[in-house]
Amino acid sequence: MSTAKSAASSTRHVVLLDGASLSPETLVQLGAHPEMKIAIAPDSVERVNKARAVVDEIVKSGRVVYGINTGFGNFANKVIDPHNLVKLQVNLIRSHCAGVGNPLKMHRARMVLALRINILCRGNSGIRLETLQRLVDMFNAGIVPHVPLKGTVGASGDLAPLAHIALGAMGEGPLATVNNLTWRPAGQVLQEVGIAPISLGAKEGLAMINGTQFITALGCEALVRARNVSRTADIVTALTLEALMGTVVAFSPSIHRSRPHRGQNEVAARIRSVLHTPEKPSQISMSHANCGRVQDAYALRCSPQVHGVAVDTIRYVGRLLMTEANCATDNPLIFADDPDPARRIVSGGNFHGEYPAKALDFLAIAVHEIGSISERRVERLNNPTLSAMPAFLVEQGGLNSGFMIAHCTAAALVSENKVLCHPASVDSISTSAAQEDHVSMGGFAARKAIKVVENVETIISIELMCAAQGIEFHRPHRTTPALERVCELVRRVVPAWTEDRECSGDIALISQLVRSGEVWRAAEIDVPPEARFLELCDPPIYAKL
Repeated sequence: MSTAKSAASSTRHVVLLDGASLSPETLVQLGAHPEMKIAIAPDSVERVNKARAVVDEIVKSGRVVYGINTGFGNFANKVIDPHNLVKLQVNLIRSHCAGVGNPLKMHRARMVLALRINILCRGNSGIRLETLQRLVDMFNAGIVPHVPLKGTVGASGDLAPLAHIALGAMGEGPLATVNNLTWRPAGQVLQEVGIAPISLGAKEGLAMINGTQFITALGCEALVRARNVSRTADIVTALTLEALMGTVVAFSPSIHRSRPHRGQNEVAARIRSVLHTPEKPSQISMSHANCGRVQDAYALRCSPQVHGVAVDTIRYVGRLLMTEANCATDNPLIFADDPDPARRIVSGGNFHGEYPAKALDFLAIAVHEIGSISERRVERLNNPTLSAMPAFLVEQGGLNSGFMIAHCTAAALVSENKVLCHPASVDSISTSAAQEDHVSMGGFAARKAIKVVENVETIISIELMCAAQGIEFHRPHRTTPALERVCELVRRVVPAWTEDRECSGDIALISQLVRSGEVWRAAEIDVPPEARFLELCDPPIYAKL
């Protein structure tokens, strides 16, 4: 059994794929960094060859097996003439290229390709090694598949998106490269990089399109970004607490030990670690030490409870997606080592996208709440009756409007997320003449999850902008070393607000800091290791390869 060490055991830029150990973080890196390459793990080569031998034996014997010498879906009972087995696979790919809408962004399309390669490395699909290697060569040459955003119901896998990838590998349809993102004829692009188009053999078309890799790849991006924004939100919450002269009492370890949810306690520890202590004092905190305030509003006081359940959800979704990224989702599946020849190829339903669909709907709901409570803190920062600071955090109010409309933007994004959080996976429409009579709608769940996370990143950025401005009204007092580093980072890209200027540019620049992880890294050194949320998921549970 392979262990989850694909990134750690690889060289700096080459990741070994074995169908058992690809992590969400590594998959996202493969999409984001064109210099990274992939290779097939040695133990996968044997498994792939053994599975292909099962397919070859079936073709030779003429035994009727779904997907090899039958039609697909509602045509499963149509036996195909042996002379048309290759045409069957080619027709499958062409007909299933029915996606619509804008194509996936470059990094996402390459993530889907890399993830499908990883699944094929398990050796349960029956693809030829030479075909699999051709897909690896395409990835390493910087090929960008043309994958339309819409058209998968997540039933028999992400058929349409994966068919578009297979079509490009066959030299048909459009392709691009990481160095030239203009869509050109696939045959031309393959010739440019010196790769011959794939010629499909029996079952290979089906092997390339059966699976949940569109849902899972996009879900992995949403997951990785969700962890970053959740940690960043804790740091920004602490900065807001400082600007509003809140109390640190609500983050006391004893409070959270009495309700020992893991996420809640981690969040409380993260926030507590960057606030005032005798060892790392805050002059701002000490300036109101005897003010008599005993508790703050929920948006401050309950942030560990609200952020905490999001953290626990992220970890749960991480474990599920880690498993989904390394499991066999074909139909039929091949088990070449089964002693009973009748059980070496069997039909089932592992392609159904319900697992990642439900997880990503859950992720969207949980991460949305981080943005929802953040908007309440933005309101408190801007409302002079709640903040004891100038209205909308600007002098000469009236002449200047300050962050009045920045708060409106945060509110608009929170409201948008409320609609996006309606779960896609509660819907189902029967397809394929009622053969595929229950579907997951996981593709939309994944796309929505990314959008929700993206909106929350922007909401947290608006809070950070407002909190940093709030700190300006406490100068010359300084906050803690960690929060001062965060303020310095913000001021590196945007100046303090002294009079009105275009605000959207500031939001965009601060959002870049949040999305890049720089805000978290500015504070991380003061966060204890056990509260840094380093692991994205608990160890996955794998079936033995």
